[in-house]
Amino acid sequence: QVQLVESGGGLVQPGGSLRLSCAASGSIFRLNTMGWYRQAPGKQRELVARITSGGITNYAESVKGRFTISRDNAKNTVYLQMNSLKPEDTGVYYCNTDPPRVIYWGQGTQVTVSS
Repeated sequence: QVQLVESGGGLVQPGGSLRLSCAASGSIFRLNTMGWYRQAPGKQRELVARITSGGITNYAESVKGRFTISRDNAKNTVYLQMNSLKPEDTGVYYCNTDPPRVIYWGQGTQVTVSS
């Protein structure tokens, strides 16, 4: 059974930084594009960053230039470095494959950007 466990969230002031991690059991990373998703209060879940098995990255316009996604296939881990955080970045962050699979959704990690 594959599990994805997100960590690294917290409360941060505007302009601050956080680094999220997503650890997976199993070998889903090696062959799959992985993504970080965000669900803001009252909004639908959205894809904010993705990385292919070969390391090609794409970002939502709202986070481009501020967020960096990376992966370590040897550790079955994907990361999201978030800099220059804004209040609108607040939400629960999840990792999953891209496209996402229902069985892979985990608990997510809460990110709150507030002064």
